[in-house]
Amino acid sequence: MNLDDCYQLGSIGKTHGLKGFVMAFLDVNDLDDYRKLKSVYLEMPTAPGKLTEYAVEKLQPHADNRALLKLKGFDTIEAAEPLRNAKLYRPLTELPELEDDQFYFHDVIGYLVVDETLGELGTVETFYEMPQQDLMGMRYQGQEILVPVVGEVVTRADHEAKKLFVNLPEGLLDVYLTPASREKDEPDEFDGPELDDEPTAKQ
Repeated sequence: MNLDDCYQLGSIGKTHGLKGFVMAFLDVNDLDDYRKLKSVYLEMPTAPGKLTEYAVEKLQPHADNRALLKLKGFDTIEAAEPLRNAKLYRPLTELPELEDDQFYFHDVIGYLVVDETLGELGTVETFYEMPQQDLMGMRYQGQEILVPVVGEVVTRADHEAKKLFVNLPEGLLDVYLTPASREKDEPDEFDGPELDDEPTAKQ
């Protein structure tokens, strides 16, 4: 199994207790759906790009997308300590199917962004998962434009045409393209319109 065949499920934080448990952060909608998870693939900080499968002995939802995780073979705090900052992966084949106009973030990288009013704009480069809302990074006229990933802005995906349709808030492009603006490299510098609707896109 390699990274191209997987999606990132989450990551591991600090150890918890003395019996090999770690605190895991899972990027999922419902932690309870993963209580019976049988195995995960780990990308260790010491071996970037390499995945190793481990059996899951227990996954206990905690709070705020956090869960206590116990992997087979890690029975002491000393054994679990090297797991800190490891990334958790699962095979892409396990992702649930979406409706035709929905998408996972990794599916639309490279898609052409088409605005309802302005027409074709640029291409999707990346996504930033932020605490308040997810943001899409689009390359347009040499600038990275950050677009809120919410239902009224990112409306649908056409997978056959490889196009992502949007309805950008008025003035969003001006924030980045006016002479006084500079290219924003960090997503937390986004100062465009804030929208609280639930996103239709998923990762």
